[in-house]
Amino acid sequence: MDQLNQFDDAAVFRVDKFVVPVEAREEILTKVRMTHELLRQQQGFVRDFVLEQFSGPGEFNLVTIVEWHNQAAVDNVVPIVKAAQERAGFDRQATLTRLGVKADIANYQRIPGL
Repeated sequence: MDQLNQFDDAAVFRVDKFVVPVEAREEILTKVRMTHELLRQQQGFVRDFVLEQFSGPGEFNLVTIVEWHNQAAVDNVVPIVKAAQERAGFDRQATLTRLGVKADIANYQRIPGL
């Protein structure tokens, strides 16, 4: 089996890229850790990565990637995460603004044949 066929064509990848000031790093990583612990327990979760830039000229120094089986899994997890954040009193946008963190957040799918 070639490497391309090891992945489900319906998979959805949530990619969050952040520019995190040094002084905000620990607080952001705490929030990321909490969120990913919840995501890992959800149906349709495949795997995740939390990556920190260590070299190169890129703007984003923290990237998280979560692979889901399909869009339905993503749709199911959104209200779960929102409810958990509300219970914890966590307002993502307010926190990012307060800490001076720039975010680029989107869902991606594989390009067939590449």
